Amino acid sequence: MHRKALAIANTLAPHSGASDGPQSNDYRGTVDDVFTLIVQRLIISIPVLLGVLLIGFLLLQVVPTDPAIILAGPTASQAEVAAIREQLGLDRPLWEQFALYLGRVLQFDLGRSMISNRPVLDELESTLGPTFELMLACLIWAIPVGIALGTQAARRRGQWTDRLIMAFSVAGVSMPIFVVGLLLIQYVGGAGLLPFQGRGGPLWTSSGLLHIVLPSLTLGAVFIGPVARMTRTSVLETLGADYVRTARAKGASERQVVLHHALRNALIPVVTLIGLQIGFLLGGAVVTETMFSWPGVGRMAVGAISSSDFPVAQGAIMVLAVSFIAINLVIDVFYGYLDPRIGQR
Repeated sequence: MHRKALAIANTLAPHSGASDGPQSNDYRGTVDDVFTLIVQRLIISIPVLLGVLLIGFLLLQVVPTDPAIILAGPTASQAEVAAIREQLGLDRPLWEQFALYLGRVLQFDLGRSMISNRPVLDELESTLGPTFELMLACLIWAIPVGIALGTQAARRRGQWTDRLIMAFSVAGVSMPIFVVGLLLIQYVGGAGLLPFQGRGGPLWTSSGLLHIVLPSLTLGAVFIGPVARMTRTSVLETLGADYVRTARAKGASERQVVLHHALRNALIPVVTLIGLQIGFLLGGAVVTETMFSWPGVGRMAVGAISSSDFPVAQGAIMVLAVSFIAINLVIDVFYGYLDPRIGQR
């Protein structure tokens, strides 16, 4: 994954040269460039969202459970089941069912839960906050730690510090997220050091902070590895640039060279990798929320699929897709800030 991100970023990153260093630090995207970039990404996101909605719709169609039977109850007659199927439009062709579903989505009508009979939007509203809190808590510490570890490994290339950090990164990439969660539950939660079930309250409360530690550590542990590896590779490549050698010749310390000259350009591939990893992070959030009984969208989606609550499952899939698109849009804008030539394309 990190090689793919580096290949993408190298086509856009500044070329090594003595004159490119100062220019890259002076670049700033204009408001028009950023606005154009946002519009372009939004247009591209439309077919992506439609594709996700279609895939989610088709996957739920192959589930052997009939929603009409669930709504009618086990004692309902065939006539009652048929009437409910007609009322829900389940007797129509698939393309027509999807068209009707898409029309309701455009009107922000996601239907009602087949279990609680509450509007799906109300069900989703109560789970969005916890999921965003978990994602935010993960990214706030995982990205800086990953970048710091990768930078330190690049500065200590070939030394034991470099080898130790890279071994940790490989372990993080290789270890499944549920294994990390089980280890934390067993040895930290089981010892009573930190709570590991439920949310405990909003993130700004002491109980909420304590409850989010283990889920965010689980989600972030497998996120640090790729970021650290990419940062190391990118910093090492940037350190060979002419403007970095010029800074060294002028007497800049190694710390100044890395932090003030190399790291900014080295962050471009790292930002690319973070964008590529967002989908994995959302998938990991589903597993993490289920393991720690975190009341987020992912856990709700798993519960809805298990109980054949199709409207809620479809709504959860749509929310996860929109979240993926929105986060990538923010990353693209930040990417355009790091290299304004992207916004001018």
